[in-house]
Amino acid sequence: MHEAVTESYQIVSREAAKQGSLIAALNQIQAEFNYLPSEALVLASEWLDVPLSQAFSVATFYNAFTLQPKGKHCLSVCMGTACHVRGSPRLMDSLATSLGIGAGETTGDKLFTLETVNCLGACALGPIVVTDGDYSGQMTLAKVDRLLKRLLKMEAREPHG
Repeated sequence: MHEAVTESYQIVSREAAKQGSLIAALNQIQAEFNYLPSEALVLASEWLDVPLSQAFSVATFYNAFTLQPKGKHCLSVCMGTACHVRGSPRLMDSLATSLGIGAGETTGDKLFTLETVNCLGACALGPIVVTDGDYSGQMTLAKVDRLLKRLLKMEAREPHG
């Protein structure tokens, strides 16, 4: 975790010098690590002269922040009424089975996080799966399978280490 502390220190000091914004600092830390390490919360509260309880409150209040590590690829399945009626539970089940994880979990290799969202506001396109911020509408089981295979193929091509 030493790397997280060093990188967090650089991010927090840079953000503190800019505007002293806790949210901006936490946003940058999360962008770097895909979550907020506890050490980073402590560091941000100290540098920005904010009580740790306030830093923790901000980190847990906003859905954009997470205290748990997320995977490299985040798959969010819309479970709003329109998407639900059009089959999003089947899509979720398929992804959960393929990845071997449930909603809110991350694969052991830290490649995938599977989430549900209540509504994405694009009901006419439902069911929707958001992959790393990219919306895919009118999803079917076959399309979800192709999406996952494409992501796995892309990962297999990337050099590791």
